Amino acid sequence: MVDIVVLGATGYTGRLIAQYLTTHPQRSSFTFGLAARSQSALEKVLKGLNLSKDDVPAYIMDVTNSSDVVAVVQQAKVVINTIGPYWRWGTSVVRACVHYGKHYVDLTGEVHWIKDIIFELDYAAVKSGSIVVPCCGLDSVPSDILAFIANKTLKSFGGPSTTIDLSTSAWKLGGASISGGTFSTILTALEDVPKRKLLAIRQNFALSPVEGTHSAPPRMLYTLPHSDRPVYGAWYFMAITNSQVVQRSWGLYELARRLNHHNATAVAPFSYGPNFKYEEFVILPSALYAMVYSIVFAAIAALLVYFQPARRLARRIMPGPGEGPSEKQLQSGSVKITNITTSSPNSQGEKIVVRSIFRGRGDPGYFLSSIMISECALALVLDGAILPQISTGGGILTPMTAFGDVLVERLRRSGHVDIESELLVGTEARKTR
Repeated sequence: MVDIVVLGATGYTGRLIAQYLTTHPQRSSFTFGLAARSQSALEKVLKGLNLSKDDVPAYIMDVTNSSDVVAVVQQAKVVINTIGPYWRWGTSVVRACVHYGKHYVDLTGEVHWIKDIIFELDYAAVKSGSIVVPCCGLDSVPSDILAFIANKTLKSFGGPSTTIDLSTSAWKLGGASISGGTFSTILTALEDVPKRKLLAIRQNFALSPVEGTHSAPPRMLYTLPHSDRPVYGAWYFMAITNSQVVQRSWGLYELARRLNHHNATAVAPFSYGPNFKYEEFVILPSALYAMVYSIVFAAIAALLVYFQPARRLARRIMPGPGEGPSEKQLQSGSVKITNITTSSPNSQGEKIVVRSIFRGRGDPGYFLSSIMISECALALVLDGAILPQISTGGGILTPMTAFGDVLVERLRRSGHVDIESELLVGTEARKTR
């Protein structure tokens, strides 16, 4: 029995996770194992990390074989699943984790699949005490964190009854490109997933247990309010996933507030409020650039959706699953996300405005994602006693409802992520941590 098992450990991201866990400052406090389909590939990973099977157990597992999946899941307290597309290969792993009361984290961005596992397994996870947290990488940890800490900062200055009106995140990605795995997942969704499921996830609050105030529909041009200089951008292609995860966090907090109305002080600090809206975009050099980008992006998306030859061509020229950047590219990448969150007006019509920033050093989609998901798993193993109360009952959760401040502090201590939040309008400007 180990604390953590990494499924897909011979893939590009799986290897990064194994490396991160091997060199983690708390390495003496936890155990982990690696699982993959190929024994020779597993042995190569272990050799590359200067590990033996005595140090880190290796498990042979074919994700298409349910017996293999069950056998490996039973060997760990927490499962890190890197094997996608999750629409094809993820459900059996989550089922096994829920059945045996194991905890689970993954790197999916597939909202249609998350919606399905919520419908099938959320209640069962609560009954077994299994904490299941999809989207524990670049999709959608930063977005979820920014809404979470902005809410905390608003309330620290405006009081516990302060609620959010609009939260906007502007992404600036350095040296990042779409990964082979992500692109393969997109094409799989276009070709294999029923269209009705893809249409359903375009609706606001598709993953939330509670219906909220709808955000504005996607548009050609975005701006970041309350900026020192104009900030323009276009729709970010992962906004569908990130927004749905943030909205599920809102919905889980809102449901907890409604169910605990007799003890409002316990849940009020987490509630974003009934008018909460969230949106995000990718920063571009100018308004004109953003509009041209939006038109070109929409044209490419239409080709991929409606024309199979376009998808075949894309498979040839885009990176394949398992391919990733060089070591130099891993270290030179970056991400900076600036979030502006505005409160609903108080009785005098006044609003509070908060700016929160998430900075990551390293390739966002691979290097930083491997850190994020590893710290999520370690939170489950080492910090169970201080996790948010909402997570203790199990269920299909989000990064913030499952981990809250524990994950924020873990990422700060990693040395690769900075997270800060400060007041801009409403009282004297001041930073919080």
